[in-house]
Amino acid sequence: MRVLETVMGIPMSIDVRDDGDHRMILDDAFGEIRDADTTFSTYRPNSEISRLNRGELTLDSVSDDFRGVLETAERFSTVSGGTFTLRDSNGDWDLNGIVKGWAAQRAAELLVSRGLRDFCINAGGDVVAAGHPESGRPWMVGVRSPESAETMLAVFGLSDRCIATSGAYERGNHIVDGRTGREATGLASVSVIAADLTTADVLATIVYAMGEDGVGWAAERYDCGVLAVTDSGRLIDGGDARRWLANASGR
Repeated sequence: MRVLETVMGIPMSIDVRDDGDHRMILDDAFGEIRDADTTFSTYRPNSEISRLNRGELTLDSVSDDFRGVLETAERFSTVSGGTFTLRDSNGDWDLNGIVKGWAAQRAAELLVSRGLRDFCINAGGDVVAAGHPESGRPWMVGVRSPESAETMLAVFGLSDRCIATSGAYERGNHIVDGRTGREATGLASVSVIAADLTTADVLATIVYAMGEDGVGWAAERYDCGVLAVTDSGRLIDGGDARRWLANASGR
């Protein structure tokens, strides 16, 4: 069973391979993502973050979800030496660098809590791959080349892992190095494999902002795999990225 919905302005899908009709559960899972959009979208005038930026709310009056995401984002900002930024160029709160991954991870946790084990959530290219699509086979997740949407840079065979990719080829160079306030340079694409999508999503952003040095930085500090492409087309990998390649270890 596969359901597709546009949330946060992005096509997202949930593909479930557990037996049965799970439409109500899938709607609840998408509800987690819709709620996150309602809370954190800087494009919605009535979202919590928009109201906070206008001074209608304070950090003492935001919801528990907002406070939890902010605390997680602050930890990543601290460990990255400020590379991961929580504010935009105007000084307003902007948590877009963490929200999509966090919301999709929440949706995955809801599915597991309802008894589902074999599913794949694709949140605009950021993926939660739980269990298997069929016995003995991992979910195959392709990472597109930054040079062409028709070319795969790599295909990973994932089971109970998540992958997130940051790049400039769809939205332009929207990632800023919080240490300098300037647009990130040096890398064309970064994919990070981790046990949860929140971590994978944020690390992909941090590595992209750090440039080539970010690959080793992430691999040394987190249980993750990193595959990056430089602006000149050179591949760099770190951590256990090669372990998950679909053509490795008999995959």
